[in-house]
Order: sequence, then C-alpha cells, then structure tokens
Amino acid sequence: MREIVLDTETTGLDPASGHRVVEIGAVEISNLIPTGRYFHRYIDPQRDMPEEAFRVHGLSREFLAQHKVFAEIAVEFLDFIEDAPLVIHNAEFDTRFLNAELAILSLPPLNSARVIDTLAMARRRHPGGPNSLDALCQRYAIDLSRRDKHGALLDANLLAEVYAELCGGRQAALSLQTVQAVRVAASGGDLIRARPEPLAPRLSAAEEEAHSAFIATMKAPIWDRYLSRKD
Repeated sequence: MREIVLDTETTGLDPASGHRVVEIGAVEISNLIPTGRYFHRYIDPQRDMPEEAFRVHGLSREFLAQHKVFAEIAVEFLDFIEDAPLVIHNAEFDTRFLNAELAILSLPPLNSARVIDTLAMARRRHPGGPNSLDALCQRYAIDLSRRDKHGALLDANLLAEVYAELCGGRQAALSLQTVQAVRVAASGGDLIRARPEPLAPRLSAAEEEAHSAFIATMKAPIWDRYLSRKD
C-alpha cells in the first residue's frame, strides 16, 4: 500500500498567530518500504524567523527568502501526496499548519481521516513514553547521528523507519512485500517473471531412480489421497 510519511518545519507553534510553514519533507513508502520517491521544498514564509524557531531548525529568514512561497509549490505538493494516507508524528500540529496554508489559497483541507498519527500509535504501544521522534529512534536503534537540528526531509526519513517498527518491524514489511509479489504474479502481473530457460535438474538420473524405488516401498502414503482427488 502506498503511504506518504510527512514532516514540516515552521516559524512557530500556531498558524492562528501568523506563523507559517517553512519546509516540507515527504517520503513515499510502499508496504512500509521507501520507494526512493520524495518531495522536499524550503518555503519563503514572507515574515521574520523567531529566534526560538531558528534554534530548532536553523533556517534563517535570509536563506528562506531565496525560495518559493507556498502558493508556488502547493499544487506540486498535492500532486505528490495524491490521496495516499499521510503518516505524521504529532499529526495535529503539521496538519493544522498545512491546512492553514491551503485555506489561504482557498484549497480543500487535508482530511483527518487519511492521517495516521505515529505519536498516538507510539503511546498505545509504549504507554508512559517517552515517545518523541528522538526517543523512538533510540528505542528502535535507528541512527540519529545525522540529526544535529530538525529538518523536514531528514525527520520524514527517520519517521519512516520508526513507523515500520511500530507496525511490527522490518520483517513484517518484507513479509508484506512477499505477499504483494505473490498476488501480482497470481493475477497475471509481471512483478515475478518466469526464467527464460528452466534451471537444469540437480538430481542425477540414478538419484531420481533410487527415490522412485523408495517411494514404491511405501504403503498408501498420505499424499495419494490428494493426488487422486478430482477437482
């Protein structure tokens, strides 16, 4: 299943106070596995950058002024996420900011029904916390060495790893991939392709003959019931 793991950075804590989105990072995953597709944009908030926010993400007013405003990247962003479920940590914060930006452009808000909040997932799985993104990365031994400051794309990539763990771990993800491959193959898809030429048999003629002779000595083997059954 296609999902989008998403994170934002902002100028502050409340869009109702005039704070804006300054960075969006979104990573596409399929059955919990990153596909390699991502969306990443810095955004000019057209306002100052409070010192407390700058300390969190390190994005200055001067740096952001070189980038496009939200109105110029909104359609590109919406085209990327399409109608996929959105995986977000502390989702209420990010969706409130994104919906405020969309409202300025008279665009429909993101439907809360499509949002998966990994903070809520973590609180159910690890009651009593801590359940911040940093804490979850440490809990699941996910490398945090690249993260000296918050960054939307970096955090989205880290969250993709955390989300896989919250859903049962990477083994569960790989199992889902296997199931999907079998389904595609069974429906006539080309995800699993037949070999152009069958592999050569690894048993010698003498070994096959010895096996057949051994089977012939067995009385009413259980598989005969199924081999002889008609559909």
